[in-house]
Amino acid sequence: MNRRTRFSLPLIALAGIVIAWGGRPVKAAPGQTAAAGAPGQGTQTQPATSGSPAQAPQGQPATSDPPAKPAQEQPATARPAPGQAAAGQQPPQVPFRAGVELVSLNVTVTDGTQKYITDLTQDDFNVFEDGVKQDVTFFNKTNLPIALALLLDTSASMESKLPTAQEAAIGFARKLRSHQDLAEIIDFDSRVIVLQNFTNSVAELEQAIHKTSAGGSTSLYNAIYIALKDLKKIIAKNTEEIRRQAIIVLSDGEDTSSLLPFEEVLDLAKRSETAIYSIGLRTPDGPGTTTKGFKEAEFVLRQFSQETGGRAFFPNQLADLANVYGQIADELSSQYTVGYTSRNPKRDGSWRRIVVRVGRPNLIARTKLGYFAPTAH
Repeated sequence: MNRRTRFSLPLIALAGIVIAWGGRPVKAAPGQTAAAGAPGQGTQTQPATSGSPAQAPQGQPATSDPPAKPAQEQPATARPAPGQAAAGQQPPQVPFRAGVELVSLNVTVTDGTQKYITDLTQDDFNVFEDGVKQDVTFFNKTNLPIALALLLDTSASMESKLPTAQEAAIGFARKLRSHQDLAEIIDFDSRVIVLQNFTNSVAELEQAIHKTSAGGSTSLYNAIYIALKDLKKIIAKNTEEIRRQAIIVLSDGEDTSSLLPFEEVLDLAKRSETAIYSIGLRTPDGPGTTTKGFKEAEFVLRQFSQETGGRAFFPNQLADLANVYGQIADELSSQYTVGYTSRNPKRDGSWRRIVVRVGRPNLIARTKLGYFAPTAH
């Protein structure tokens, strides 16, 4: 496989982050984003409007927003389960909107052996916001469809590991339900490239994963930013299109070339409804696990996962990757959705800490650590 030509990221103020989909990377002119066409024939399109809910048709690339300061957003909101739409409503014509006062949580419950517990009822859950117990008003343990972004580090240090990483990622893609789940493939090194837009075609996902090749530095924060923005465009038009959202990111070292700072991307992640699953490789031929750079990378990956209700993995062997991806797939299919209306009426935009406990002994519930309160308009 030929190594792609790579370009350094231009300054955000001049051009934004350049994203190329499939084929040969195309450099966007200032004020434009690159879109994929036939190989070597990228066409220019206008940048997407920030926050636009439009979703690109399957098989066609979507433009991603250029990096900007994340705006204050509403907290995660609970959504009615399939089949609970109002009588007489015509879902295809009436946009689906969740109540802005409801807080929605995706909750994973395990026992002491890390086995997923899937037989709990609404009464088993106790939710606390800033120490105050809340009334659970929404509950769903249906295995909802998933929309996820699969991020692969293709920096130079990944060259010897990439074939194994590709096969592990393909194994994960094959676990997705072809008629329900959606996924996109993002390759990041010095640049961030969306190799495959959201699709439910396993064949297209596999083809995109095989396109990855190693070289360049690491733009981890830029990649997560773009994935969060892409997932925000997945809008449920009716109850049948409600999806849990996740990012799965594989990397073997610290961020070395992102223009966006860690704090800004973490803030955006905390304002999203997306769980981030991190995989940090600790292989013998990679960066030393005792180095300052790797310790910083491990801290960053743990923070992204803990704050959003995901999970961080740090396998010591490449051979463990397939098992790690398998655990993530199992978790995504074993979660509960729990919703409540906050007892705190203040609309001050403050951070509110969340704790979920389960009444059954010896079980541990995991979800995002909190959310930002709504603000007065």
